[in-house]
Amino acid sequence: MDKIIINGLKLFAYHGVNPEEKENGQNFIIDLEALTSLERAGETDCLDDTVSYAKIIKTVRRVFCENKYDLIERAARVTADAVLEEYPEINRVKILLKKPEAPISADFGYVAVEIERTRQ
Repeated sequence: MDKIIINGLKLFAYHGVNPEEKENGQNFIIDLEALTSLERAGETDCLDDTVSYAKIIKTVRRVFCENKYDLIERAARVTADAVLEEYPEINRVKILLKKPEAPISADFGYVAVEIERTRQ
């Protein structure tokens, strides 16, 4: 199976269990892999024969930023579900959601969750 990969998508949103996270917001980084067939697009060189990564990004941005979730697990799940719902050509989606500014008293690069969902 082929993949469309979006790496390092930076979004500002209001997810977290602490009140200041929902009030002030913070940066998040999403890495996404969408499994789909790219065979036809490779033959025709036509955008209509693939899933536009620009459209996937638009969907991810809308869904990820329109609500405030306590847990990044929920934010990742809702985002993955939306990608599968809006793009029937995508068979499986994997999302690595990074929270580099999590309010934790420690020196770290980021905390993250990774989920993978498959079309039923």
